[in-house]
Amino acid sequence: MLHIGKVGQGDVMMLCTVAVLWGFTNPLMKKFSAGLENIKSAGAVTQFLCELHFLMFNWKYMVSFLTNIGGSVLYYVSLSSADVSLASPITNALTFIVTIATSRQLGENVGGTKVFIGMLLVVIGVFLCVLDKS
Repeated sequence: MLHIGKVGQGDVMMLCTVAVLWGFTNPLMKKFSAGLENIKSAGAVTQFLCELHFLMFNWKYMVSFLTNIGGSVLYYVSLSSADVSLASPITNALTFIVTIATSRQLGENVGGTKVFIGMLLVVIGVFLCVLDKS
């Protein structure tokens, strides 16, 4: 049975699920909110309401957004039993990696060697945090 410090197997699965949900939906929300910058209205309140309307009635954006929020709820639930000093770095590092992979699949230029070196350093850093807590 996998047990990393004060993060059990169920917690690890929840945190990995959160990372996948967040990492997958971040680039999708960016993609599906395209056109938001073209909305122009007089006044800050009407601008906000027009932008809100644009997003609320964009079903692809809303599905991505609600899935992302579901990941946030799952993360909050996981914090009831997981050590936050491990949960946060594990989730954020995996989210970063999934975001890069998803962005790349969507055709975005995610950078080259420097990004992958950064990903490797993040993974090493998380590994060291987990090792320290074990």
